[in-house]
Amino acid sequence: MDLEQIKSELLSSKAEIESRLERTHKHIYQKDEPVSANFSEQIKQTENDQLVRALEEEGLDELRHINNALQRLETGDYLRCSSCGGEIGEQRLSAIPFADQCIGCADSAS
Repeated sequence: MDLEQIKSELLSSKAEIESRLERTHKHIYQKDEPVSANFSEQIKQTENDQLVRALEEEGLDELRHINNALQRLETGDYLRCSSCGGEIGEQRLSAIPFADQCIGCADSAS
């Protein structure tokens, strides 16, 4: 398994997510337009803001996972399950590069 390639992919994903988070944060907190006087427009704006906040939370969660994986790469624990200490497995890490549990532990946690 090419850990340098994985690190490069994780860093690329991290940069993409950080960029997306910057845009969602700006959308939520730095609006250039005042709130519409039209009630139905206010409802649409509120719904849009709720959706953007949900996307922001998902992005923050994914960023936490990626940062954790990068730290595990640095400490040499990347291939080890954080629960049982066994091997996570190449196929699982290929599918989910930030996975920190083997499939057995991930299934039992669900």
